[in-house]
Amino acid sequence: MSKKNLLNSKEIHIILHRLACQLIENHDDFKNTVLIGIQPRGIYLAERLVSILKNDYNIKSINLGQLDITFYRDDFRRRGEPLEANKTNINFTVENKNIVFIDDVLYSGRSIRAALTAIQSFGRPSDIELLVLIDRRFSRHLPIQPDYRGRQVDVINKERVTVNWKENNGEDAVYITNN
Repeated sequence: MSKKNLLNSKEIHIILHRLACQLIENHDDFKNTVLIGIQPRGIYLAERLVSILKNDYNIKSINLGQLDITFYRDDFRRRGEPLEANKTNINFTVENKNIVFIDDVLYSGRSIRAALTAIQSFGRPSDIELLVLIDRRFSRHLPIQPDYRGRQVDVINKERVTVNWKENNGEDAVYITNN
């Protein structure tokens, strides 16, 4: 298996600050906006962005939720092993709010389609946007595009993009691996 470093810790730091600034440009004080990390890996990116918004840009109050999409995916019955759901934690209303879904890698678009279906159980938002760290633009199965992207990469389908977070993997880095 070959492994190529796409982003190092410093580059991720710069990208996260750029994404935070783009969010501020579009959502100002976040009074009518909620951020929702898509389980399992989008929550690390969402938590990191909220930390930057609060600590570095002095945004006082941000609603952050976690959305599990396990049983909303169209392929959950096709897997051999039983699936374990992650935790959904949305302790605020999404009715008439602007939602920003946050995920680490946008690949086929199926996770986002599942998130769009899952969020309907919590109300009807006025607007939904998508923020991703990595956009694999030539891999889409559905017509879904990010509103905010950290880095756009062109990789072939056999290659995999792996995002490591300090909190989970001991380092901030993005790799392209060839299995």
